[in-house]
Amino acid sequence: MSSIEGRFPAKAMLGRAGVGLKAEHYQHVLQSAPDIGFFEVHAENYMGDGGPPHRYLAAIRERYPLSLHGVGLSIGAARPLDRGHLKRLKHLIDRYEPSLFSEHLAWSSHDAGFFNDLLPLPYTSETLQRVVEHILEVQDTLGRQMLLENPSTYLAFLESTYSEIDFIAEIVRRTGCGLLLDVNNVHVASTNQLWDPFTYIDAYPLAHVAEFHLAGHATEKDEGDRPLLIDTHDRPVDDLVWKLYAHALERVGPVPTLIEWDANVPPWPVLEAEAKRAENLMNSIGTSRTRSAAE
Repeated sequence: MSSIEGRFPAKAMLGRAGVGLKAEHYQHVLQSAPDIGFFEVHAENYMGDGGPPHRYLAAIRERYPLSLHGVGLSIGAARPLDRGHLKRLKHLIDRYEPSLFSEHLAWSSHDAGFFNDLLPLPYTSETLQRVVEHILEVQDTLGRQMLLENPSTYLAFLESTYSEIDFIAEIVRRTGCGLLLDVNNVHVASTNQLWDPFTYIDAYPLAHVAEFHLAGHATEKDEGDRPLLIDTHDRPVDDLVWKLYAHALERVGPVPTLIEWDANVPPWPVLEAEAKRAENLMNSIGTSRTRSAAE
């Protein structure tokens, strides 16, 4: 597989934090050229042929690295991949040459229907084979590596025969895909399923992580009056997620990090401050790692 990176190779994003590109910030970004590491967009929002979104994205792409994040491939669905969707995705990648491309370990389609959600999978041999075949098809079609994002989950399937981490590690082994470690998803799933999030990160195939995501979540209660976290992307990153992120950085080093904020999008300075906090953390931990190695 080749790496289609254009003028901004992925290594140019190391140690940098980015934000999701939102329409309300187009003008500010073009007029002010803020010092931000990269922008990420959802692929499905740009699958039309033209219009203002493409004009703005093309202009911003000239100045900044781009990460393309898919939400509609339905990698885990018990049906063939949508070839039309995959063709549109390839056209988009060829057009904008993103430094990174990622998708979710989830499914969202069944028969002729499409669900507006990212649904969980049972971790079984049958599901594993299906996901592996789909990722191989995606990577062969696109001619590049895909990053797979760990899910935010709210339940476990009784039929699962793999742990989530073992399932993901086996996918990487069989496909050569990379990983996007969503730290908020680790916190959400660990709280909902009574896992230790720090142990989760320690056991994760960290050598294959090429991007981090950080986001906010809502806190509710389940029927047993226990905390139930919902992955909402509509508020600042939680303090515990920052601690988990620091823990992961100490093991991985400075990896491109995205601040995900998709609903109730705040003014630009709020987003920028979250990204700067991530960069400052990367820099401080990177300096600490360098000093420790020298001692």
